[in-house]
This record gives sequence, C-alpha cells and structure tokens, in this order.
Amino acid sequence: MRYEVDPYNRLILDRPSSKYSNLPRFRKAIDGRFLLDGSNNLTYNVKAPVSSGDNIPHQIRLKGDWSLDDGHRLQFTLNKFGRQTLGDQLTLAGEIIDAGENSILFAVTTTSKRDTRTTYVLELGGVWRADKRNRLSFHVRRESGRYDILTFNGAWEVDNNKRIVYRYESSDLVTKSRRVHTLEFDGYWDIQDKYRISYLFGAGTDSSFEFKTSAGIFSKNYIKYEMCVGIAGSARPVKRTVSLFGRWFLKKDTGVVFEFKYADKKTREIVFGADFKITGGNTVSLRLKSSEDDKDIGATLGLSRKIFKGDGEAFLCALVSGRQMAIYAGAAWRW
Repeated sequence: MRYEVDPYNRLILDRPSSKYSNLPRFRKAIDGRFLLDGSNNLTYNVKAPVSSGDNIPHQIRLKGDWSLDDGHRLQFTLNKFGRQTLGDQLTLAGEIIDAGENSILFAVTTTSKRDTRTTYVLELGGVWRADKRNRLSFHVRRESGRYDILTFNGAWEVDNNKRIVYRYESSDLVTKSRRVHTLEFDGYWDIQDKYRISYLFGAGTDSSFEFKTSAGIFSKNYIKYEMCVGIAGSARPVKRTVSLFGRWFLKKDTGVVFEFKYADKKTREIVFGADFKITGGNTVSLRLKSSEDDKDIGATLGLSRKIFKGDGEAFLCALVSGRQMAIYAGAAWRW
C-alpha cells in the first residue's frame, strides 16, 4: 500500500496491481483531515460514511519525519513500517500563517466529494534555531528528545522595527496563482560575543536565533554586525547587517549599558560587564565582557568621560585618582 496526497490535501490509498496477485488495482481518495498529537505524530481522520467494502479504518496513523520543501510546503516522509513504503512523501498544500515562540502554524484547505472547501490549521510544536549557514529553521519536537528540522532556504531581513522578517513566494496547485507570504518574529537583540549576535524570544521559551558574524563594530553611538546567509540554489550567500543606534552609560547595580530604540519607540538595553582604563584626560577605554559569565567578548570601546554622568561619575573619579576600587553589580561580573 502506498500513500499520497492530492492537490486538495486528501489522503490517497494506492495498492498497485501485481502480476503475482489476482487482486485488482485499488486507488481511492479518502475524505478526511490530518491531525497532530502532542509528539507531532501525524494521523488522518477519515470522514464517515466509508463503504464497508473498502475496508478502510476511521483513523490512519502514519509514522515518519517532517521537513519543508523548496516551495515551503510541509512534507512528511513515511518510515518503512508495516505496509508503508520507504520514501513515500506526503506533501501538504497550504501556507504558513504564523511563527510563534514555540510553534509554527500551517493552514491546510481540503475539498470534499461534494465540493465543500474547508480550511483547518496544523500546529507543530518545537523551537526556533539558526543553522550553521545562518538560515532560519524550526526544530519539530518528537519522541525521545529528538527533532525533525524544517529549514527555511531563503534569506531573512531586518525591518525598520529591528524585527526579523522572512518572506517567501508560493503557488497554489489548484488556482495556479502565486502569493507572497510574510513571517514576522517578535523578539529582541542581545550580545554575548564579538563574533555572534543573538535574537531572543520571550521568557519561558527555548527558541533563539544565534547568528555567526564577522567581528562586531562597537562605536560611541552604534553597534553593528555583518553576516552571510546561505540561500537555496545559489553558491553565493547574501549579506545581512544588523545596526543598533543608541547611547552608552553606566547604570547602578546593573553595569555598562547600551540603550537603543526600536522604530515603535520602545527602548531596549543590552548589558555588558567591562574592565575600565583611563587612556587620556577625557577618554575611557572599556574592555567589554559578557553579562552572563563575565567572559571577555574581545571588543574594546573608547568613550569620552563626559558621557558617564549620574551613576558613573563617582566610579570614574576614583579611577582617575588612582585608588583601588572594585564595584560589583549583580552576582556574575565585575567592573
């Protein structure tokens, strides 16, 4: 028995005839819909009534692995168990309608024998990651701690609000029309390494994009990272730049802070640890450290002493006078 999916997302059961068998060829499109369980296993629920002569169960459970094809359609490759044939692929026609912190949603439209169109949603659970080529990917959570990987082969962008945006074009197999789809990822930027910049999602999720980059540029009013993103069908990756414009200051009980604003006027802070050194009458050199583990991130920043007003003034006065001074902020790092 082979399994297929028609352009209307109906499961087709196909039992080819054989010269060694007297059974006639059996090929039938079954009205129903796909469902997912908590481990993202795929099931096809058959709509009643079903002819008793067809010997078709009301529920067909399928074993296999998830992937994404070049047209951003959801694929399920069947494992070689029981009557299933190794390599059978079920390709679901539809569109990605949302990218959540721990999920991805696909809208699937089906048509019954009475030409009734129905759209329903399949929600896969898992985590978002960036792969070694800085492409976006969704890791579908399966049993025993394993994951199936959906790789997005296009190049993402950063919009005016500093959000990651991914666009792709798809074609409808039934109407032959083409559409452009846009996925927006709500998150915020963070830096813990000179050669890596992270895009984090909300609290309570393991999803994050960690992009490998060239050395970050740290200036008095901006931080800039450049990276390459691999795309399908091209030997050359595309370049992407993340530029954050803002200001530096010292914040009591927090550390060295770079503050910047998104296009919607929301303010965001990136916190660093640092070693300070007076390099001239009006200049301070900062050797930046990770705020998580006090690790030197390999970036040096030179700033005017005039910008360190408020909380930073007493510390800088002590530094200029030559007195030994160690100030601890939080529990993880020193400046």
